[in-house]
Amino acid sequence: MDSDIELQSLMARYQQGDCDAAAALVNRLSPQLHRFFLIQFVSRRHADDLLQETWLRIHEVRHTYLPGRPLLPWLYAIARNVRVDHYRKAHRAAGREEQLEENREFPAAATDHAAATADLEALLAGLPESQREVIAMLKVNGMSLEEVAHATSSTVGSVKQKAHRAYDRLRKGLAAMGLSNVRGRGAS
Repeated sequence: MDSDIELQSLMARYQQGDCDAAAALVNRLSPQLHRFFLIQFVSRRHADDLLQETWLRIHEVRHTYLPGRPLLPWLYAIARNVRVDHYRKAHRAAGREEQLEENREFPAAATDHAAATADLEALLAGLPESQREVIAMLKVNGMSLEEVAHATSSTVGSVKQKAHRAYDRLRKGLAAMGLSNVRGRGAS
């Protein structure tokens, strides 16, 4: 993972108009932002759109970043706002659109790996949005509790509570799938 000091330096250079620094930030941070969106939507198309929108928003508000402050919480707060805006817009559009019946004549052939991935995605999708978001930031992107709290405009205690509840639900889901001996390590 990139050091925050290095990322802060790139961001400061980007704020001063350094195109190479901007490209370096996009190249280094896009994969983890993309994973963040994939966990939230489980749709590559939506994740791609949200990633692009996030970088456009970052470009528009780059002047608001305070040099010397941790970059990831600032960046994820923007990504989170983009995701919320997208959700609201999609929810309004869905209310105006008529849903078409799904074509069930062509069942998808699933491999064992694809089935396992689908099971994991289903477990994550079953979590409330706020818990999925916390899990994505903590476990997928490796952010600290403090960074997640800052990015989500909440307290460390609230982040811990959401993570604990998410872990509990995931453990129960895994147990229901026959993977009950996952408890133990780091299960609190």
